[in-house]
Amino acid sequence: MKFIVETSARHVHVTEADLKTLFGNDAVLTKKKDLSQPGQFACEERVTIVGPKNSLAGVSILGPTRPSTQVELSATDARSIGISAPIRESGDTKGSAPCKIVGPKGEVEISEGVIVAKRHIHATPADAEKLGVKDKEVVFVKVATPERTTIYGDVVVRVSDKFALAMHIDTDESNAAGCTGTVEGEIVKL
Repeated sequence: MKFIVETSARHVHVTEADLKTLFGNDAVLTKKKDLSQPGQFACEERVTIVGPKNSLAGVSILGPTRPSTQVELSATDARSIGISAPIRESGDTKGSAPCKIVGPKGEVEISEGVIVAKRHIHATPADAEKLGVKDKEVVFVKVATPERTTIYGDVVVRVSDKFALAMHIDTDESNAAGCTGTVEGEIVKL
């Protein structure tokens, strides 16, 4: 069974309070486009992520707001601004890297929250059953591209009835496999 493999570029998830600090008291997230996961969307709002060495301007915010602010970068992005970000599942930010987030109306210093997102598959319970996998299972996924077919290891399966079937990789992983356009993956046994 094949599924779509999407490239997840650098982005930020913000709390309601941090959104107000960054964009002003009346700020609300402005939907630019829906994402593959139900209820998730890319926003018009952009911020700058500041590390010890450099900064990344124009980083997209994904909505809706969340209980804690989190920054997801590729390993290359993180290194380029001097941040040592651990590879983690989204939401697992305890003890992760700090940074400053700058918006047009203010800035926020987070003491933790910068991660490199662990590659993962979102699946509904029905999709997981068809794929023969369980929540939190770690699998190998083959992604066939014209010039750089790749098998990714350490892919965590995340199962919820709130998900839509899709695998997410970051820009470093996508570039390494030569992913362009619509790309599909399939779980393989090694």
